[in-house]
Amino acid sequence: MTLNISRQITALGRMMPKELRVRYAEVFGEPTRSGNKEFLIKRIAWRLQSQAEGGLSDRARRRAEQIARDADIRLTPPRTPATAGNGRTVTGTMTSIVDDRFPPPGTVITRNYKHQTLRVTVLPNGFEYEGEVYRSISAVAKAVTGSHLSGIAFFNLGRRK
Repeated sequence: MTLNISRQITALGRMMPKELRVRYAEVFGEPTRSGNKEFLIKRIAWRLQSQAEGGLSDRARRRAEQIARDADIRLTPPRTPATAGNGRTVTGTMTSIVDDRFPPPGTVITRNYKHQTLRVTVLPNGFEYEGEVYRSISAVAKAVTGSHLSGIAFFNLGRRK
């Protein structure tokens, strides 16, 4: 690797993500949606080295094409959510909770949090809190606290005997 390329790559580490996005557009000729600094540094460094040293050899390029041809190709499209005529997602039934850490459906889980008593009812296919049904106990914990955290830990639902 030439000294000039080494300096450019070293300079990437001192750039902010916004500057890296601009540099990415200069090097690749198209913008990026990523704001991840490490990812941008690696991609830009790879591109700079590739441009300086000539990229993949013809043999490596042929091998990559061969691997791509032999790869398993998805024959069915990914499942999309069913939509009603107005474009809104149609909700379906949820599967039952199958976890021995949860009490049986109908049980009310209580927890004191910030000077109030939280009451969550265990349903066969979710959890009801303040009139809304949540798919998971962690979703209830997030609704209460505003943070992603383990609902099992938040509501002290360790392994049941």
